Amino acid sequence: MKKLFTTTMMLLFSAAAFCQLTKDEKSMITKHLKSTYDIMAKSVAGLSEAQLDYKPDTSKWSIRECVYHLALSETNIWGWMQGVLSAPANPDKRQLIKMTDDQLLTGVADRSNKVKTSEVFEPKNAKWASKDEAMDFLKAEREKHIEYLQNSTDDFRNHVTEQSPVGAMDSYQMLLLMSQHTVRHTKQIEEVKASAGYPAH
Repeated sequence: MKKLFTTTMMLLFSAAAFCQLTKDEKSMITKHLKSTYDIMAKSVAGLSEAQLDYKPDTSKWSIRECVYHLALSETNIWGWMQGVLSAPANPDKRQLIKMTDDQLLTGVADRSNKVKTSEVFEPKNAKWASKDEAMDFLKAEREKHIEYLQNSTDDFRNHVTEQSPVGAMDSYQMLLLMSQHTVRHTKQIEEVKASAGYPAH
C-alpha cells in the first residue's frame, strides 16, 4: 500500500510539473517583457508635445497614440489571456496550433503585415491625460504581470484559444504576443521619428 501511495504521488507531481511552464520558459518571457518595455520607454523619453503629436499623414498614428494603444493593449490582452486560463484546460486543442513561438514572434514584429486594430484597442479610448501618465500605467501593469508569472503555477500550455488573428494560440503564446506587440509599435514609433517633417524639438 505504501509503495502504491508513493507511486501515485510521484505520478501526480510529474503531471503537475508537466503542466507548468519550464524554468527556461519563465525566464524567457520575463526577460522579454522587461526588455520590450525598456526599449519602448527609451524610444519615447524626452519627446516634446509637438513630437508626440506629429503624424506623417492623417492615416497614421502619432507617437502619443502608439503609447496609448500599447497601454490599452496591455490590459486587454492580459484580460483575454486570463479568460482563456479560467476555462478548463484542453490538451487536445494543442493540435490546432500551427505557429511555433519563434514564428509568432517574427510575425507580430513584421510591420509589412498591416492589421487594423479592434475598437477596444483604439487610442481614442485612452483614459490618460498625458504620455507620461500612460507610460506610468503601462510600467505598473507590466511589473504586475511579471510578478504574477514568476509566482504562477498556471497551465499556460494546455489552455488554448482559437479566437485570434493568427489562429489557435496557447496562453503562453498570448503572453509572447503581448510582449512582442510592444516591439511592433516601437518600430512604428521609430518610423514616425524618421519621417520627413518630424519636428526637431
